[in-house]
Amino acid sequence: MANKRPKPEEIVSKLRQVEVLMGQGLSRLDAIRRIGVVEQTYYR
Repeated sequence: MANKRPKPEEIVSKLRQVEVLMGQGLSRLDAIRRIGVVEQTYYR
């Protein structure tokens, strides 16, 4: 069974979570890992 593609609303939500975490002082890489996304997926 193939992985489901996230909806645009979910993608925007994850990107906002990364921005909030970075605002709290985390590095970008740590913030990406904390939301449960692989770094390559984040940059896509």
